[in-house]
Amino acid sequence: MTSPTREFRRLLEGGEPVYAPLVFSPISALLAQQAGFRALYLGGGSMGYIKAGTEANLSLTEMAQAAVDIRTVCPLPLILDGAAGWGDPMHVRRTVQMSEAAGFTAIEIEDQILPKRAHHHIGREHMVPSEEMEAKIAAAVVARRDPDFVIIGRTNAVRNTGLDDALRRGEAYKRAGADMLYVTGRKPEDVRFLGERLPGPLMFMAGAGGLSATELTRAELYRLGYRLIVDPTTPLMAAHKALRQCYAALAKDRPDPLLGAEPGKEQAIVHETIDLETMLDIERRTVER
Repeated sequence: MTSPTREFRRLLEGGEPVYAPLVFSPISALLAQQAGFRALYLGGGSMGYIKAGTEANLSLTEMAQAAVDIRTVCPLPLILDGAAGWGDPMHVRRTVQMSEAAGFTAIEIEDQILPKRAHHHIGREHMVPSEEMEAKIAAAVVARRDPDFVIIGRTNAVRNTGLDDALRRGEAYKRAGADMLYVTGRKPEDVRFLGERLPGPLMFMAGAGGLSATELTRAELYRLGYRLIVDPTTPLMAAHKALRQCYAALAKDRPDPLLGAEPGKEQAIVHETIDLETMLDIERRTVER
């Protein structure tokens, strides 16, 4: 049986980008798998929102526990949004080791200060010198036990210090040992510029709405060297809207706008998603005779 890390490497070598949507729970991972996705992304921003905080408030152990829960039921490769690595190079060593132990197949590390700040969510960056980030990446490379575990070096320099600095940082992080680069660029022209100049493979992060909200296609991204597409937001925004509308309807004794008058139908689908029949079958053959 191919290991998740080896499978992820194999997918990255395929003829199209790997598309990894946000997941934030075991059932969301199962639904993503059923939809046909072949890799998943545990995003810090959304996990912070779920805890009614921000990514800056999350700990490594919280993300590791989430991975254990997800990997218990879903075998797909799982990518960790590793924020700023939860420390300096010595701490990054443990971050990588715990990430591997929790079942992640890749980690994304960015060049932000620690502790991170909530202002990151509204576009205000607090970047560390490139040399500090290079040391973290080098430490991550040495720390990994599985050579197939993917280390992604990230910089948000485009919206902070400009394209030239973003290119310099990306090239430096690659030299430091990063297997993949994520250099943020929201504008299509920036994404194309970076793709034409940075060494691949590259990661692209879609905004809310996924690729449908941008003029870029999977085929064009692939030609530009992008081998991983991540959507860190859309599933949570959809879930938040559904819950918000559900509670508002319940408070007014109205049917849920999504479920309508027959919520039992969705419960039956939930039972299919979690494979309840397998659990029932085990009980029938053992304790429920």
